[in-house]
Amino acid sequence: MKGVVVRRALWESRRFRGRGYSGACAADDVNELPKMPPFDYTPPPYSGPTAAQILAKRKEFLSPSIFHFYGKPVNIVHGKMQYLFDEKGRRYLDGFGGIATVCCGHCHPDVVKAIVNQTNNLQHSTILYLNHAITDFAEALASKIPGDLKVVFFTNSGTEANELAIMMARLYTANHDIVSLRNAYHGNAAGTMGATAQSNWKFNVVQTGMHHALNPDPYRGVFGSDGLKYARDVEDLIKFGTSGHVAGFMSEAIQGVGGIVELAPNYLPSVYESIRKAGGLCIADEVQSGFARTGTHFWGFETQGVVPDIVTMAKGIGNGIPLGAVVTTPKVAEVLTRRSYFNTFGGNPVCTAAGLAVLKVIERENLQENARVVGSYLKDRFNALKDKHESKLYSSSSSTDHLQTHDLLVLFNVVIGDVRGRGLMLGIELVTDRTLKTPAKNEIARVMELMKDMGVLVGKGGFYGNVFRVTPPLCFNKEDADFMVDAMDYAMSKI
Repeated sequence: MKGVVVRRALWESRRFRGRGYSGACAADDVNELPKMPPFDYTPPPYSGPTAAQILAKRKEFLSPSIFHFYGKPVNIVHGKMQYLFDEKGRRYLDGFGGIATVCCGHCHPDVVKAIVNQTNNLQHSTILYLNHAITDFAEALASKIPGDLKVVFFTNSGTEANELAIMMARLYTANHDIVSLRNAYHGNAAGTMGATAQSNWKFNVVQTGMHHALNPDPYRGVFGSDGLKYARDVEDLIKFGTSGHVAGFMSEAIQGVGGIVELAPNYLPSVYESIRKAGGLCIADEVQSGFARTGTHFWGFETQGVVPDIVTMAKGIGNGIPLGAVVTTPKVAEVLTRRSYFNTFGGNPVCTAAGLAVLKVIERENLQENARVVGSYLKDRFNALKDKHESKLYSSSSSTDHLQTHDLLVLFNVVIGDVRGRGLMLGIELVTDRTLKTPAKNEIARVMELMKDMGVLVGKGGFYGNVFRVTPPLCFNKEDADFMVDAMDYAMSKI
């Protein structure tokens, strides 16, 4: 084969690691394994079913759509702050936070206390009776949101919150069309599945009135980081894809399931202007990026300097308790009085008591600032790791005599193509070729498995499933960050 051999099997590439490979953790000496930070805590003994028994019951009694990470699934039985424990008492660093859900830390004592106290008094009544838990939390939550956004509707999940927001926008504007972004994920019910724009998460069911604009993705997008060029696509979509009038625009400030994609700068201000000119409302999906996770701001939309008309939230709102909310203005909220709107569990006293405790912990323990400081440090370390792991080019002059005279072998290790996000909501995209941005779809699973074996749990996402989603509890510290990056470094050197 003449010229350059673009790729060889990974196993063959290992032959060349002895010449020129710069990975500091390439040796097999167990002493080189990264060390988990000390943690002065011992979980209670576990005497429940084993992982194998649970897996067997899942296969028999739970939906076949449910999947799990890892070739050998982990049986998590206990949690404490940023750590999880399996059935044998082994400790893991939680880098995923239950999908950006655990913000204060697993089993934070203040949140647990609030839940237990409320449970001992009243688990459930109905919003048809008075109870201070729901109003106390609604008042505290409204105080964290800018503008006239102060009317709260509680739900049970992010999907439900987004469904309600879409319906409110349609009722308020008397328009039907909703604009969202390609690569977005907003839920898996009727309306939110329409707003979601990844085929991986969409069934072939009727989804009307949904339009998907170009994703302002600085890494893979056609206009790079030019937010205004992407925003013009929304103008064109309104002109040519709708009647000229829309109900609303829904977006995440940082796409979570889509692979921690932070929207290009200056995008939302221009889009919000276009949407409002077309009669629509602007909906900010803060299910993953809200509650101080970005570090620089309490809400993700604030990073773009905008104030939406409706904000939806879930996940971090309850630190793991099933809870979501829609917050809007009094004027928009009036639309739900045209008929009866009711939610049996929305505003449940146990859930709202937990939500109020979460807000207090975030403020008292200064978790937003911790997310900013530790997240910036972690991002810098990931960028250093990106620079460290480079593809190598070898000539055929020595031990590659199975190639012809002028042939070259490009050694493709799995490398980091992009590091993005902010605070403790970071994405690390793995590729096999930085120029072509070829997704490392298979390699990422092997890196994840090796990291799990070292005691680090992380998520993955993106359309190609090749992006590490790093969304740990906001109590994560620099020692944890060092351990996580060192474990990823070691795992990548073994692939």
